[in-house]
This record gives sequence, structure tokens and C-alpha cells, in this order.
Amino acid sequence: MTSETTYAELSFKNESKSSGTKERPPAAPKEKTSLNKSNPSFPKLLFASLLVLLLLLAISFFIAFIRKDWSCCPKDWKPFSSNCYFTSNTMRNWMESEKNCSAMKAHLLVVNTKDEQDFIIRNMDTSPAYYIGLSDPKGKRDWQWVDQTPYNESVTFWHSREPSNLNERCVILHFRHRPREWGWNDVPCNEHHKSLCKMTKIYL
Repeated sequence: MTSETTYAELSFKNESKSSGTKERPPAAPKEKTSLNKSNPSFPKLLFASLLVLLLLLAISFFIAFIRKDWSCCPKDWKPFSSNCYFTSNTMRNWMESEKNCSAMKAHLLVVNTKDEQDFIIRNMDTSPAYYIGLSDPKGKRDWQWVDQTPYNESVTFWHSREPSNLNERCVILHFRHRPREWGWNDVPCNEHHKSLCKMTKIYL
């Protein structure tokens, strides 16, 4: 009798333990597993996004660097800053000189800074005169650059007492021996002179 009762009790306890194991434990591990998986995934995603962003920035800087360095001028043109310059030794009037520059996808020289003016005159022959892209089409001293750059009185390089004649509507760059200096002078547009062309550098 006693052994049978003990067996029955043991049997009952074993059943209750096994049934508890089936009902409760599965829920807890699932929650812990999902939390463990979600927490590390966010930092990994953030790190990957930052890595992609840095890579894109590096590529952009590299392209900008290559674009800056791989620029050139056509043969016989001289580079300065972001532009190219060409001296035409053929004697033409002002209009023909501008057409010649346009045929080379350029225009007569437009001077924007003193540094640019200094670069132009550095290696030029002092004997001839050179047309630049400045003119006064109506003879009213309304000076205009061929590329529509606004005329700026503070960035001009006229010789002393120039411009001097309302009928002289085009401008040359030439060297005066007294005093010894380069400067601008207004002349009749039908005179024949050499010319200076300017274009933006070619970027590869």
C-alpha cells in the first residue's frame, strides 16, 4: 500500500513538472532572443550608413581633384589661372580680330584683375600693339567688354590721358617708352593690329 501511494505521488509530481516545462519556458527564451538580436543590429546599420557616406565624400573629393588637375590649353596657348591666352600675330582690324578669336571658341582679351594684366604683358613683344576685347560701339564712352563682363573703372589700365578721342572706339594694349610701361589706348577700330584671345581652360 505504501509503495503504491508513493509511486502514485511521484508519478503525479513528474507530470506536473513536465507540463510546466511545456507551458512557461518557451515564452521567456523567445523574448530574450528577440531583444538580443535587435540591439546589436542598430549600431551595425548606423556604422554601415556612415561608411557609405564617407565613401561617397571621398569619391566626390577625388573627382574634384582630378577635374582641377586635368585641365589644359590648346597648343600655342598660354595657361593662367582658369584661362588660356593666345597671341595672334596677324594684323587685322578690331572686328576681324574678334571673329578670329570666335572661330577658335574664344574672344578678344578681357582683363579682370591686375594679376591677369601682369601675366599678359610679362612675355610680350614691346613693338606692336594688340587689340583687346574692349570697345565703345556708340562713341559715348560707354565701354563694353565682348563677353558682357561689366566695365569696372577700378580695374582699368589706361595710359595717361587716355582714352582721348570719341572717334577712337576700340582699345589696344601697347608699350610706351616714355614712361616705359604697358597700358591701354583707344584707337580707330579699322586700324590693323595684332590681337590677344582668351578662353576658359579645357577640362578633361
